[in-house]
Amino acid sequence: MDLDQIRIEAGYGSASFPMKKGSFQYDDVITEIKPWNGQVEVDTLNDQECRLRLKMEEDFNRIRITFPADARHFYGGGETFSEWDLKGQRIRVWVAEHQNADRIDRKIARQEERGVDPEFKEPFEAYESYYVQPTFITDTKEYVHVDTTAFAAFDFTSEGYVTIELFENAPVYFGKADTFTGLAELLTRRLGRQKCLPDWTHDGMILAIQQGPEVIDQKIRKARKAGVPIAGIWSQDWCGCRRTGFGYQVMWNWRYDEELYAGLPEKIREWNKEGIRFLGYINPFMAIEKDIYRYASEHGYCVKDKEGKDYLVTITTFPAAMIDLTNPDAYDWYKGLIKKNLIGLGLSGWMADFGEYLPVDCVLYSGADPWKIHNEWPAIWAKLNREAVLESGKEGEVFFFTRAGYTGTIRESTMMWTGDQHVDWSLDDGLASVIPATLSLAVCGYGLSHSDVGGYTTIGPITRTRELLMRWEEMNAFSPLMRSHEGNRPSLNVQFDDDEELLAHLKRCVDIHVSLKEYLKELERFNEEKGIPVMRPLFYHYDEDWTYSESFEYLLGKDLLVAPVIKQGATTRTVHLPEDRWEHVWTGQTYEGGTVTVEAPLGQIPVFIRKDSEWYDAIKKGFCAWREEAKA
Repeated sequence: MDLDQIRIEAGYGSASFPMKKGSFQYDDVITEIKPWNGQVEVDTLNDQECRLRLKMEEDFNRIRITFPADARHFYGGGETFSEWDLKGQRIRVWVAEHQNADRIDRKIARQEERGVDPEFKEPFEAYESYYVQPTFITDTKEYVHVDTTAFAAFDFTSEGYVTIELFENAPVYFGKADTFTGLAELLTRRLGRQKCLPDWTHDGMILAIQQGPEVIDQKIRKARKAGVPIAGIWSQDWCGCRRTGFGYQVMWNWRYDEELYAGLPEKIREWNKEGIRFLGYINPFMAIEKDIYRYASEHGYCVKDKEGKDYLVTITTFPAAMIDLTNPDAYDWYKGLIKKNLIGLGLSGWMADFGEYLPVDCVLYSGADPWKIHNEWPAIWAKLNREAVLESGKEGEVFFFTRAGYTGTIRESTMMWTGDQHVDWSLDDGLASVIPATLSLAVCGYGLSHSDVGGYTTIGPITRTRELLMRWEEMNAFSPLMRSHEGNRPSLNVQFDDDEELLAHLKRCVDIHVSLKEYLKELERFNEEKGIPVMRPLFYHYDEDWTYSESFEYLLGKDLLVAPVIKQGATTRTVHLPEDRWEHVWTGQTYEGGTVTVEAPLGQIPVFIRKDSEWYDAIKKGFCAWREEAKA
């Protein structure tokens, strides 16, 4: 970026972002904006980074910073699902519910009228994201990061220029490196890095099973009979369930349900002795019909509305109250719930859900402006969870995974998951969307993520098929963590244990995932020590024109190229290989780059290993074992 030719405009505006179920309507009116020619300071931080600061005497709340950029490709802004390369787009930096209810309604109506078109995508501005971050990188190995929590936007629509739009004056950081791995190290040195996952997470699948210990034991027996390695059981309804028009949902009362999960403490100890960990669920909301909410309300621990009442937010079909994380007493009390009712119960992990729903018309205990706290809210929520783990002395043994995020989430959260994908093949919301979402997180500095195996959102005609589940299992075998989800309507979705063929397929996928344990652990160490993500864009290691546009292949580390099957009914896959020596793991055939079409029947996701890898023999051994078992 050429900062000598920077152009700055400043002025005033007013915005209204009304929220509906976590999604926002973006109404912004600029009342005045004009060129600003005040003092601009560029501080040299080191030989690779600098910081731009605007010395403004007026308290402008609309600022535009435009500068030349010779980049052809832009990536990041947090987590983007429908597009990978952001060239030609304007991206909002505002945390929100990605699964917009209106957009889902439009999708269902479109399918009923025209049939299913998995490649259909709405305009980019129609999508929001659980995880946003005022950070982007370019194909010229540069990063830009804005140190703000207020609303921001990046405009990549003008050829040769980038415009940063801000609601407050904030410093802008610029960095440049010789390699993309060097750029990752540079950026995460500033923003933070994740710790390695607990060792036990690599020993098998974390199976989503609900409805109590009896059902869990039945499904454990079926999985074990089929030889499926089980690392843990994830029961999101450990604290109870509610049945709504949306489906089977969690009762948000953060203690174990003594009716549905009778004898749970003893069962957890029993499962642990068998090498199976137990995981649960929590979020920053409370069910208003339960006792934990009543305690919070009586003590003034909830986010308030302008009338001083507890602010109730509608989630899917029911209202809920939100803990006020700016209230030190409320913060400590909620953290205590995690320490006592989750970790103290024996949980080895949990989904720390939500964080996107702070409304801008609420009143916070601290008096802070919700407009400036909204984006930061998920990072504060992650910090609370991390402190609970640290204060319990369980770091490295217990972990949690988050959906929402912002800048501070990078150093606080253990693991991301990519949210509530549809149980379908759609490029923008289904299986395929996981790949650009993961890669955009990675280039922003968050190098550990995974997705719900099989997806989550089941609505209208959108239900999970056996083929989709099997293809998702194949893809997630090549990620840091394998964890399934039953979906919001389990009875309408194919589940992992519905028949012997499904169980056998799952076993093969989990076996190969387990065989990659030492490789994955080394990649996690690189991520913790240097900020180099586990799942990477191809251009991180191969500077070829086409790699900068490849959205649906990825590198697992440097040595495995993965090309998931993302089309229903496909039994072949066309794969683009960068120039190197690659071996197709199923046939042993060697390629030295170029476009190839390979067979991809169920159970044989296209995967290529770099022949010059120091991991070649170890990884090949695991694939050979899986291949021989598949033949048998």
